[in-house]
Amino acid sequence: MVKFSKELEAQLIPEWKDAFVNYWQLKKQVKKIKISKKPHHVHDGNSSLIHDFGRSIFDSIRSFTMTSQMKFHKSHEVSQVKSIIKEGENVEEQEEQEEIYETENELVQLFSEEDEVRLFFEMLDEELKKVNEFYKTKESEFLERGDILNKQLQILLDLKQVLSDRRRKTLGSRSGSGTGFFSRSHSSSGRNSDFSETQSDCGSPRGSETISQTEEVIAALEKNGINFVNSASTRAKTKRGGKPKVAMRIDIPATTPTRTIAAVTSMLWEDLVNNPKKDGPREYINKKKIQCAEKMIRGAFVELYRGLGLLKTYSSLNMVAFVKILKKFDKVAKQQSSANYLKQVKRSHFISSDKVVRLMDEVESLFTQHFANSDRKKAMKFLRPQQNKESHMITFFVGLFTGCFVTLFSVYAILAHLSGMFSTRTEAAYVETVYPVFSMFALLSLHLFMYGCNLFLWKGTRINYNFIFEFQPKTALKYRDAFLIGTCLMTSVVGALVVHLILLSNGFSPSQVDAIPGILLLIFLALLICPLNVFYRPTRFYFLKVIRNIVCSPFYKVLMVDFFMADQLTSQIPLMRHLESSACYFLAGSLTTHGLPTCNSGRMYIELAYVISFAPYYWRAMQCARRWFDESDINHLANLGKYVSAMVAAGARLTYSREPDSQLWFSIVLVTSVIATVYQLYWDFVKDWGFFNLKSKNFLLRDELILKNKSIYYASIALNLVLRVAWVETVMHFNVRPFESRLLDFFLASLEVIRRGHWNFYRLENEHLNNVGKFRAVKAVPLPFRETDSDG
Repeated sequence: MVKFSKELEAQLIPEWKDAFVNYWQLKKQVKKIKISKKPHHVHDGNSSLIHDFGRSIFDSIRSFTMTSQMKFHKSHEVSQVKSIIKEGENVEEQEEQEEIYETENELVQLFSEEDEVRLFFEMLDEELKKVNEFYKTKESEFLERGDILNKQLQILLDLKQVLSDRRRKTLGSRSGSGTGFFSRSHSSSGRNSDFSETQSDCGSPRGSETISQTEEVIAALEKNGINFVNSASTRAKTKRGGKPKVAMRIDIPATTPTRTIAAVTSMLWEDLVNNPKKDGPREYINKKKIQCAEKMIRGAFVELYRGLGLLKTYSSLNMVAFVKILKKFDKVAKQQSSANYLKQVKRSHFISSDKVVRLMDEVESLFTQHFANSDRKKAMKFLRPQQNKESHMITFFVGLFTGCFVTLFSVYAILAHLSGMFSTRTEAAYVETVYPVFSMFALLSLHLFMYGCNLFLWKGTRINYNFIFEFQPKTALKYRDAFLIGTCLMTSVVGALVVHLILLSNGFSPSQVDAIPGILLLIFLALLICPLNVFYRPTRFYFLKVIRNIVCSPFYKVLMVDFFMADQLTSQIPLMRHLESSACYFLAGSLTTHGLPTCNSGRMYIELAYVISFAPYYWRAMQCARRWFDESDINHLANLGKYVSAMVAAGARLTYSREPDSQLWFSIVLVTSVIATVYQLYWDFVKDWGFFNLKSKNFLLRDELILKNKSIYYASIALNLVLRVAWVETVMHFNVRPFESRLLDFFLASLEVIRRGHWNFYRLENEHLNNVGKFRAVKAVPLPFRETDSDG
């Protein structure tokens, strides 16, 4: 049977952990009570101890007195809790009452000889007060959010209804002779229209509707109580002396390139050409804006429902915690004195209030009606997504592929040695054609293995990575899945290596055999973009979407998963260089002609090497610029400087590798690399990991730590420092053969991947602790309709 303390730790909401009942501290206090009740620690009424080491003629009298006092106190087996409610003097503040819970003296007098009991109930009162206050705060927050969403939904329904009526009138009057206000797009068909499967980019292109038609629609909307910024009627009413009206505006975030360019263009046009005080930009309403607004409101309802569910779980877990700890106290005290206390707990706000349950029912009803076409089963797929059950078959296949990989790699090593494949005669051709492809897959598999280790550790330490990355629980990869993909990939690669080597040893021509690496690469690329629902299709498509967002920076809004993946790419520059070499050999025909100089000294190849070395840092820098533009946080500009310095250092090292005898470039490499390394180390330790807080109670760390052993953090700091200076190898010239040189490069690239996987854990730990400190367990979804003061 699982202990409740472990069950509570496994089920509590990580971001709200500090707001839960401190069951573990109360349990320790109960143990102290148990220890204090042992015979050799019993207190008398005068707080004197009866010691075991000495006896006197008065011991029998003391024993009789103690027994009498205990019998008298045990006759009071009733415990009461009184709730003192301090009402505010102001009548308007009567609803905000502060509840203070105090235990009656009768319960403490049962054990008046033990101060530990009094301390236990004082702690219990504080925990009850803490739980109630937190519950009230979150309840009022969710109720307020629910009211806002109801207003947003009503505005959306009014818009859809008015636009639908306008379209029907236009079609009826023109009967197909022309195009109406929305005749080129299918408008909504009433309040129950279903947009749950909408996949549009939510752009905002301006249609070809005339100004008069637009003003007619806006006038119709204003009759329904909806006013738009800078509409003609609003300006006219203001000019006639009316007061500035509160107007509604469709505010769609610029999360895609189309909307970003449109927003920037509109802003520049307003600032440079138009006179904002006179006319200002004109609001246009079209189908895509309405669709995007509906998707935003739908997402906000889903997050509200999720938050209400978390609050309901918070209430039930705390109630069970109070019951369990009071049962433990009764067991230690050997009496049933917790019944009245539990009655008071059940009368507390976090148990007696039914507002959360009623709001959940209302959200279910509204969501089913307006976003799921009255299909409750479909609505529950959004509101209560089910997680896939973990299968033991995945564990079995991980073990199977791991065993196959070890066996095949051993076979490959033996065959390579027997066939003399790494001898001076055949080494260059074999290494240049085979090494890039297989090294690329090896680095990718290593990164997947490190990511699997990250997932395993994040799960074990209760770091809510799904919430941080905004992953869908149903399709998010688990650590077993990551291990399965990595082992499957490496087994396939080593198997192809063995086949390639066997064919070469049996006399097949290199022009025929060297096509095997290229075929393997094409198979994996085809699998990556395969539209069939096989081999983790949601994960593959989500990965491609994130890569698209990174490459198109800064036009896409930057999310946590986007810049986290971009950081991974900065550690995979060698992999991208290997991909460049493989593509060069295939496209230039090097695999058939073995014209190795084509991909080593060609001008385009060299220039492309600079582009590939700069690209990940450039993408990351553009993400920092976009985040600074969105959030106006100067720290993002400082982070941008880090990636610019890394870009300069990478370019200098690449140039020095082609001119190894130049003392000038050696000096440039040394200076730029030292500056970039110091910059990166500072950002790693201080910004990303949150360490080196001089005021922290943990020396050179931060106040909150998830791992209990502090030495792990100090060892991690040292390890990250050592791996960050691995670039020193690039300025040291070792006289080695091509194979040893390639092996050394692969070893250094592997160390960087390991360093990145090590960095990932502490980066997400710090992000998680920031969420915990702010009790942030629900995503804040922007809403499309916002109120602005319209002055005409």
